[in-house]
Amino acid sequence: MMSPTRSFSTVLVILACVIVLLAGFLPHVPLANPAPSSTPTPIRNSQPPVRNPKIGLHTRLTDEPEPGDIEREFRMLREMGGTWATEFFPWTYIQPSDRNRFDWGHADLVVDAAQAAGVTLLARIDGVPSWARPTGTTWRYLDQEHYQDYGDFIHAFVSRYKGRVSHYIIWNEPNTSAEWGQRPPDPQGYAELLRIAYLRAKEADPDCIVLLAGLAPNLEREGSPNAMNDLTYLERLYDAGAAPYFDAVAVHSYGLTSPPDDPADPRKINFARAEEIHRIMVERGDGEKPVFITEGGWNDSPRWSYAVKPYQRVEYTVDAYRKAHEEWPWCKAVCLWASRLPSPAYTYFDNYTFLTPDFIPKAVYLEVQKYALGEGSGIGGQGLGVRSNKRLGSHSGSGGP
Repeated sequence: MMSPTRSFSTVLVILACVIVLLAGFLPHVPLANPAPSSTPTPIRNSQPPVRNPKIGLHTRLTDEPEPGDIEREFRMLREMGGTWATEFFPWTYIQPSDRNRFDWGHADLVVDAAQAAGVTLLARIDGVPSWARPTGTTWRYLDQEHYQDYGDFIHAFVSRYKGRVSHYIIWNEPNTSAEWGQRPPDPQGYAELLRIAYLRAKEADPDCIVLLAGLAPNLEREGSPNAMNDLTYLERLYDAGAAPYFDAVAVHSYGLTSPPDDPADPRKINFARAEEIHRIMVERGDGEKPVFITEGGWNDSPRWSYAVKPYQRVEYTVDAYRKAHEEWPWCKAVCLWASRLPSPAYTYFDNYTFLTPDFIPKAVYLEVQKYALGEGSGIGGQGLGVRSNKRLGSHSGSGGP
């Protein structure tokens, strides 16, 4: 029988696998391949100032075909008080047939809409096209023979969006077998892929910021077929000489059933596990590099054992943004999962979102907005921040949406 912490670990690994499988079956409708779009005019004087510049969300626009809905989602992120967004740009969607042809249509829509709304993108790039991997492998399988093809794509992507996108995440959760092509995680292999991608990105834009992939937080034992412990994996990346080839670190920081104040501990999976990642960076002489939380948060499904109650999700989410702003100077952004899904998943995945598919704001969206803009008290006093109210002795710890 697994301990609760190991059970949490297994759930996160399974969650990563399900996301990979769902993404692989989602439809992709190619768009026309337009010429590079002109730089959109940013929104001016239309958004009030926010108290916390680190607020962001992970959008899921990969599967959103409607240009108006893409624009609307970024506008609503800004209206909530967010200025950052993680977004996935699948290599296989943009270069589907061979190394010489590109379909930039959808990526252009996303980049242009984010810039017009005043949102800074953290562009995650992975997902291998069929021509760059052996027959019968998953779209996460990339062998060393095709590392240079990935590097060439990174160069093309960075070249196209230079001046509009500045942050690039190289791969996703390579410490899990699901995201490493159903193979055992290979820190040395990823370190080489990172090196090639970093050099090619810098050739295209010397000022861009290359992020180490967000690792899946887990407590798997050595030799697990599912994943390698994220802290162990990071240590081995440093051992493999990866340090010169990333400017910042992406972190996945899920709270599960614990509040953001639950102390960091290498034996726990919680929101503060980001501190363990940063601790290793400091020990390895990399403490000056920033951290970006590119996934994370809480789920409030009534049918999932690792979810919290809706009022707790609101409180924990606001306090997570506050914690990063007030206590973590090394953390530059917090992009929680997820802004919205274009269509319902009809699973507990729907209970991670801040907006419904029809753009109806959930309580967590509205209370983050009150906190970000400093308006009112909100549920539990989020206008001041829950923990601030606790220090003032005014938060009762009860209530809910």
